[in-house]
Amino acid sequence: MDKFKAIETFVRVAAQGSLTAAAKVEDVVPAIVSRRLDALESLLGVKLLVRTTRRVSLTHEGVAFLESCQRLLADWSDAEASVSAGSVKARGHLRLTAPAGFGRRHVAPLVPLFQERHPDVRVSLNLSDRLVDLAGEGYDCAVRVGDLPDSSLVSIRLADNRRLCVAAPVYLQRYGRPQHPSDLAQHNCLGLSSEASQSKGWAFSIAQPETLEVPSGAPPHRQHMYVKPRGTLDCTDGQVLHDWCLAGYGIAWRSTWEVEADIANGRLEQLLEAYAAAPNGIFAVVPERKHMPLRVRLWIDFLREHYEQPGFWQRQTVVP
Repeated sequence: MDKFKAIETFVRVAAQGSLTAAAKVEDVVPAIVSRRLDALESLLGVKLLVRTTRRVSLTHEGVAFLESCQRLLADWSDAEASVSAGSVKARGHLRLTAPAGFGRRHVAPLVPLFQERHPDVRVSLNLSDRLVDLAGEGYDCAVRVGDLPDSSLVSIRLADNRRLCVAAPVYLQRYGRPQHPSDLAQHNCLGLSSEASQSKGWAFSIAQPETLEVPSGAPPHRQHMYVKPRGTLDCTDGQVLHDWCLAGYGIAWRSTWEVEADIANGRLEQLLEAYAAAPNGIFAVVPERKHMPLRVRLWIDFLREHYEQPGFWQRQTVVP
C-alpha cells in the first residue's frame, strides 16, 4: 500500500464528504478510493470513517487522525515548495483574522501585497472584534492587540502598543490641558463602552511618593493608577470615538496604532505623557508553532517587516 497516497485520499474523502466526490477529484473509480481506505484502516487497526450510501462521517479516531494527516500534508507541501526552483515558495489557503478597527488600517492593506509576493497563496481575512477560536474555526493566524488571555495558543510579538490620552487642539483651547490623571474628572472623557480592557478604567503609571526610600542607583518605582472616564458621550465603536475626539468633543484614551498619524500631523495632541502606562503588544497568534505551515511563517515575517519600518504607524497608507 502507498501510505502517503492513502493518507491523501483519506483527507480528500473527509473534505468532500463522500467517496464518489473524492474519486472524481482524484480521477479514479470509487472502488479504488474504497480500497485505499480499507487498507489504511487495516494498517491502523481502527475505524476512521462511517460510510453510508450517500456520504461518510468521521469516527472519533478519524477526527484525531485527520488533524495529524492535514499537518503532515501541509509540512510535505512546504518542504516540496521550499526546494521548488531553488527558492522558497508558499502555497495553499491562508485564513487570517484580526480586530475590526486595527485590521482595517494595518492588516487589510498588507494582504494584497503579501498575496502579490506569494501568488500561489489564497488569502481570506476575517475582521471581527469577538475572540475567534482559531483551532475550532480553522484559522491559521490571528493578529491581536493588547494583553493576551492565558491560553494554549502561541503568540509572537510583532510590535509595541501604548494607550495614549489625546484630544483635538480645539478642545484644549476651550477647556484647557489636564496636568495629572486626576484632572480628568474635570473633563469630558469619551468612553468605549464595549471594550473589556477599559473595564478597570484608563491606566496610568505614577511614580511612588518621594517619602518612600528607593535604593541608590535604582530607577524610581512606579505604580498603576486607573481613572474611570466620565463624560457625556460613549460608544461601542472605536472609530466613532476617534471621530468624536478629532471633532473636539472630548478626551479619548486610544492606542498608538490609531492616533500616531493624527499626532504627527497635529490633528490630535498627546496628553499626560509623563504618566503613560507601560506598553502592551501587538501579536501574531497561531494554534501551534511546531507545525506552522510555510505560508503562515512567511505572513508573520511579512507583518514584522512592515511593522518595524520607521514611521510605519504614522503613515495613513501602506507603502509597498
